[in-house]
Amino acid sequence: MDAITVRIGEIGIVPVVKLDDPSAAIPLGKALVAGGIPVAEVTFRTGAALEAIAAMDKGVPGLLVGAGTVTRADQAEAAIKAGARFVVCPAWVDEVVDLCLERGVPVFPGVSGPDGVARGLGRGLEILKFFPAEASGGIPMLDALSGPFAGLMFIPTGGIDSGNVGTWAKRPNVHAVGGSWMVKADAVAAGDWAAIENTCREAVLALHGFSFGHLGLNNPSEKAGAAVAAMFGSLFGFPVKEGSSSIFASDSVEVMKKPFLGAKGHIGIRCNNAQRAVARFRDLGIGVVADTEKREKGRLKAIYLDLEIGGFAVHLIGP
Repeated sequence: MDAITVRIGEIGIVPVVKLDDPSAAIPLGKALVAGGIPVAEVTFRTGAALEAIAAMDKGVPGLLVGAGTVTRADQAEAAIKAGARFVVCPAWVDEVVDLCLERGVPVFPGVSGPDGVARGLGRGLEILKFFPAEASGGIPMLDALSGPFAGLMFIPTGGIDSGNVGTWAKRPNVHAVGGSWMVKADAVAAGDWAAIENTCREAVLALHGFSFGHLGLNNPSEKAGAAVAAMFGSLFGFPVKEGSSSIFASDSVEVMKKPFLGAKGHIGIRCNNAQRAVARFRDLGIGVVADTEKREKGRLKAIYLDLEIGGFAVHLIGP
């Protein structure tokens, strides 16, 4: 997978941007970056698309700019020359796919069912746009496609917003999600970049779906840990289940048999996609403890951040 496509998956959300005034391109792009979504799919729904793409590419450091609603090869050619790093089509368009493959530019043609997916596989594409996502069967359709087309990834777009983005992002065959709810037309027209930045921040949190998983308590010995777990069980009726390195008292308390990471223990934080969450924290300057990585069927399931909060290490837990 090429670096641009990998980066899109790390960011996890692709804002679909429609601009009538190219002078809004740079402040909008800066709002996206500040809000934690450094990518934009500028659509060819207006005559300002090419100028906006060029302005964002040159004037907003750190922003990954692509072209959307591309239906002709000449549009794709012009967008690439203007600075588009990827191309998105609303449906399968042979001439656009051909041109992008020749140029080595990532292209994500829209598909809504098995026929389009088969065409994509036939051309060697690893990721396709699933559009219109909700109207084409939603998550049940996406799950159905994962059977015969295992390993293929999608960027669902259409009908996705802050209320359901986390549900989509949790699916193992979703590379990223697309949507326009964080760049509403009225906010763009009003030049309310602060509102867009705030909406982007909210969208990022909704994408990741961070929630409390469990509290891990360090203990000096297995005997001490067993006594702590037993106390949780006797006082609160928590079911106690022993594992190889720890004892769980309910799903919310993990009692370690010996000291592990964190001065006091650790806090388990659940998220919709652990790999995507690791990339987010990397962008914030927070690394991971590599030898704590756990995978299942190639997917990252758990890892510790190189971070302590209040004496507790932080343990990311994926679905």
